[in-house]
Amino acid sequence: MFRFNKIATSLFLVTSVVLFTSCGGGKKSGTTGWEYNNSKNGGFEVTKNVDQKTGPGLVLIEGGTFVMGSTIQDLLFDWNNVPRRVTVPTFYIDETEVSNLDYLEYLYWLNRVFGGNHPDVYRNALPDTNVWRDELAYNEPLVELYLRHPAYHDYPVVGVSWVQANDYCSWRTDRVNEILLIEHGILEMDPDQKDENNFNTDAYLSGQYEGLVNKPLADLDPSGTGERRAKMEDGIMLPKYRLPTEAEWEYAALGLIGNTLYERIVERKTYPWSGTYTRSDEKKYFGQFMANFKRGRGDYMGVASSLNDGADIPAPVGSYWPNDYGLYNMAGNVSEWVLDVYRPMSTQDMSDYSPFRGNVFKNKALDFEGNLMEKDSLGHIRYVEVSAEENADRRNYRKADNISYRDGDHSTVINSEEWPLENTEKNTTNLMYEYEETTLINDEARVYKGGSWKDRAYYLSPGARRFLDQNHATDYIGFRCAMSRVGSPIPMKKSK
Repeated sequence: MFRFNKIATSLFLVTSVVLFTSCGGGKKSGTTGWEYNNSKNGGFEVTKNVDQKTGPGLVLIEGGTFVMGSTIQDLLFDWNNVPRRVTVPTFYIDETEVSNLDYLEYLYWLNRVFGGNHPDVYRNALPDTNVWRDELAYNEPLVELYLRHPAYHDYPVVGVSWVQANDYCSWRTDRVNEILLIEHGILEMDPDQKDENNFNTDAYLSGQYEGLVNKPLADLDPSGTGERRAKMEDGIMLPKYRLPTEAEWEYAALGLIGNTLYERIVERKTYPWSGTYTRSDEKKYFGQFMANFKRGRGDYMGVASSLNDGADIPAPVGSYWPNDYGLYNMAGNVSEWVLDVYRPMSTQDMSDYSPFRGNVFKNKALDFEGNLMEKDSLGHIRYVEVSAEENADRRNYRKADNISYRDGDHSTVINSEEWPLENTEKNTTNLMYEYEETTLINDEARVYKGGSWKDRAYYLSPGARRFLDQNHATDYIGFRCAMSRVGSPIPMKKSK
């Protein structure tokens, strides 16, 4: 078996070399014989095969199969995380939670660019600092200082809703891609961007943002102008930052790479660290807690002079020990938003490859002549949900909004004949789950994962799952960003 694997690996490497040499500049197509990157024969451009660059703050998580779901006894009898084997593609995720300093940079940019004519953009992004208030506690210093005082710069941002977290991810995508284009000499730094005249990745790729051009790329198309803007095909810009899916977050939190030997999971983890206890068994740190959580009623930090976990509220984002992927605080500190819409049986319903509930498929908005509509007043490309006419002959999906697919749509309601089909899907979901009567489950209920400084050890298990309305925020939920991996799930080896 080992010999076969070596042979297969060698064949893969040889094939990769052949493909690479056939796609380089000055080479010919192996299927048509036409030369690539030659303006005299049409100018079809083929970029040199490059590995995806790791974006700022991210860690590569090599994908694979794992058992998603509960790793400990279901003490609450929720039955919402029944174990199930799935496969997660390779992806990237932040090493730490997004900090107050990270979010302050975001707020400053919004105020600088939109503060004059669109002050609501800045106000809508502000965290709800009043989440620190308690009717029977004195937390006003946290209300006033936790977000903005330099002493809290490295602490995780809280008071941020799921919607606000997604907006931050979109902003981060644009700032990273803008600086990449500047570093490649394509654009110049433009600190005077205002309102719709700001760098937006989609707008740039769609030709609706020019920016301060420094040195455009050469256009090899004989009928072109000789110059062009960068494209995704050039491999310069990165895919979108986004929230991780629940499966990605759980897979990254478990860090089974440290417990794997020749495809055998030597020990299934209860927490992001090995063992079934919340204290370290290393001689140097023996007895110290592995995460920041509430140990019992009234005990958030331990006894003075021996605080043990060293934090009464959230701790700085790089605190405690990282898991085997090098990720910090995947248990404790703050819980974290993930991308998914909550359903009690999600782990059973979804696909076993890259599982996710929450798809709403969209296309770029076109005018009546079929041209791309002008970007909006904030510089964003307009999107619309895929129409039913476009999906008439499709086999893989039929509608744009698939949030309630097989769990909350009209076909899955027990007494569907009592509810008219003309009801919207969202109303059907509300009726099915008796929203605001017996549950708070609807299409805006989003999953959050991981225990927090306010939780008992039970929620430190990566399989534990809870939900909250996507527009709500708390003093114990933060977030971290993720990014899809392009190309091979295994990074290319750099030549010496």
